[in-house]
Formats: sequence, C-alpha cells, structure tokens
Amino acid sequence: MTETSEFAAFTRRIVRAYARRVGDGDVEALPELLALAGEVDAAIAKSVDGLRNAGYSWAEIATRLGTTRQAAQQRFGRAAS
Repeated sequence: MTETSEFAAFTRRIVRAYARRVGDGDVEALPELLALAGEVDAAIAKSVDGLRNAGYSWAEIATRLGTTRQAAQQRFGRAAS
C-alpha cells in the first residue's frame, strides 16, 4: 500500500503543479485541465466498478468515498453508467 500512497501523492503534486501553470496565465491549457478532471471522474467510476466486481459492498466503497451507501450506488451504480 505504500507504493500506492506514494503514487497517489505524486499524482496530486503533478495536478497541483499543472493548476498553478494554468493559473499563472496559461489560459490555453484550461480546457486540458478540465479534460483531466473528466479523466479522473472516469477513473473513479472504473475503479468503483472493479471494486464491486471484486466483491466489495456499496457500504465499504461509500465509507472510503466519504458518502452514504445510497449516494455511492446512485452515482456509480450500473444504472447511472
């Protein structure tokens, strides 16, 4: 899990650096930053789907997402896809 945590921390640093670059005046890169947000949303949905296929409950997933079981299921359930 340490490797996963380190990779996530590295990814957050990259995203923050990119946001600073855009905020410092690279307005042309703003659509790319928005596209990156869409990629992250899609990655979360794919991860949740994988966790469900691996047998994790909506309650277990929701706890990690900081939301309710119902909200997680509404957002990421197959009907929402």
